Amino acid sequence: MYSPKKIRNIAIIAHIDHGKTTLLDALLKQSNIFRDNELVPERIMDSYDQEKERGITIFAKHTSLFFEDFKINIIDTPGHADFSGEVERVLGLVNSVLLLVDANEGPMPQTRFVLSQALKQGLRPIVVLNKIDRPNADPDRALNLTFDLFVELGASDEQLDFPIVYASGLSGFAFLKLDDPRTDMKPLFQLVIDKVPPPPGNLELPFLMQATTLSYDDYVGRQACGRILEGKIKKGEAVVRIGKEGHPETHRITRIEGYHGLRRVEMEEAGVGDIVNLAGIPEVMIGDTFCSPDHIVQLPPITLAEPTLSIDIMVNSGPFAGKEGKHITMNKLRDRLLQEKRANISLRIEEISGREDAMRVSGRGELHLSVLIEAMRREGYECCISKPQVILKEENGVKLEPFEVAHIEVPQEFSGAVIEELSRRKGEMRMLSTNEHNITSLEFLIPTRGLMGYRNEFLTVTRGLGILTSLFDSFAPFKGEIPGRKQGVMIANAQGRVTGYACFNLQERGSLFVSPGTEVYEGMVVGEQKRDNDLVVNAVREKQLTNVRASGSDENIILTPARTFTLEQAIDFIEDDELIEVTPKSIRLRKRFLKELDRKRH
Repeated sequence: MYSPKKIRNIAIIAHIDHGKTTLLDALLKQSNIFRDNELVPERIMDSYDQEKERGITIFAKHTSLFFEDFKINIIDTPGHADFSGEVERVLGLVNSVLLLVDANEGPMPQTRFVLSQALKQGLRPIVVLNKIDRPNADPDRALNLTFDLFVELGASDEQLDFPIVYASGLSGFAFLKLDDPRTDMKPLFQLVIDKVPPPPGNLELPFLMQATTLSYDDYVGRQACGRILEGKIKKGEAVVRIGKEGHPETHRITRIEGYHGLRRVEMEEAGVGDIVNLAGIPEVMIGDTFCSPDHIVQLPPITLAEPTLSIDIMVNSGPFAGKEGKHITMNKLRDRLLQEKRANISLRIEEISGREDAMRVSGRGELHLSVLIEAMRREGYECCISKPQVILKEENGVKLEPFEVAHIEVPQEFSGAVIEELSRRKGEMRMLSTNEHNITSLEFLIPTRGLMGYRNEFLTVTRGLGILTSLFDSFAPFKGEIPGRKQGVMIANAQGRVTGYACFNLQERGSLFVSPGTEVYEGMVVGEQKRDNDLVVNAVREKQLTNVRASGSDENIILTPARTFTLEQAIDFIEDDELIEVTPKSIRLRKRFLKELDRKRH
């Protein structure tokens, strides 16, 4: 067991894609926790399959490094604001943060969010100017912008006097002054030892800890992870769990696990400052207090920012239900969602009164919700999803809705179209500037409803060259009606396989979402048309064959490739009268009321 004076607990926070996980790779490799011949993958901490595919961190993760005779517990946090619940929760475990800032881009919108959370907790950040070896790095500008951000967020004098270190996570070096040699990560390790305060607490006091994250192990059941605030704990000792209702229950600790690099290691005893997983408390929930039976005390619950978007998850009622998934009944969906509710307090999951075939899931954004749905479809679940709705509040008789700050970077020639559309969607422009490379930066305060359904259009308008990030700002008075999607959709009027002949005739009307050979059914959305009304079409029509051969009439048809949707793009695209049908193999769009469709022939 390490003395608290020899422990340092830090979290790495940054905007998405500023190099947190890559920097952590370099720290892990240089702390000699791997064997010489061990195969070490890139982005080691991104262990969840969706994190590897998307290239982002979704869940906060713990690791321990050893430098000289110090133990450094590091938490890798998500950079995307949709996963803010993870950041808010784990900052209570640490005594300082490494704030990573890209030496070229400077602080970005999500940097503001994660930094404001750290400053509110009273932490003193260490600023790491990362990617310093890039040819266009401008560390002085990045540092000035970072200082301005600290001032803007109301940092105290102590927080404004932050230590600075320059680093390259990819090349594996850090240095304190720009003319220092660039050899290894030792200067960063040393700065953490010198500047991060040791965890407070006393080994002699009764045991006290709060559960901040949960995990599940097939052998030992649910495990609660947290930092030991006071005292120490041994395997086999009794502890009292106090849930949010305030009822004390006594349990016996069956296993204590700490971290050594990426591995969890069993410990016989742990003390103040250690970040550990405790097993033996089957009904534990996030925010529960563990204390000694001799000294019962309840810590305040962990509070998270409230959700802003909700979707309804329903049974798949389409004609193809049950063809691709294993779990298709409401009972299975309900069990899976309630299991998620127990482990993930940043999502709000609830029953809908008067409806047996649906449950409501509320979160911080489309990405936050789509990660859960993507996980469910990979586990064999089938379901239908409604268009996201913003969560409205009422205060003093005034209806309020969530607003976001949208930060946009586009080539100058596209800025006019972006400004026009966001203004149409009730956005207010706060800032406009164009740099020497003709890249225009825009900042809008816009209702969350105004951004919903815009991202697909934004990519089209900017030809994929624009960057749009948004961050929840506040609840403000309701802005009234906001125009939605401009184009209508093409709806199949019959079941069968799509033919190339039908696609060839339909592609003049708009863009298709299906290819020849795709199975469709009546009411399924097969494309987006150029006009603003919906169009019922025959996507399975075959060419009538005759016994007369005519020169030139049997030439090859050339088809434009079909548009395929990811889950987030589909959530972004649909309107109120449409649903997304999600199965392990397919994402289909369809009209909500199949039976009421007009049976007009194309």
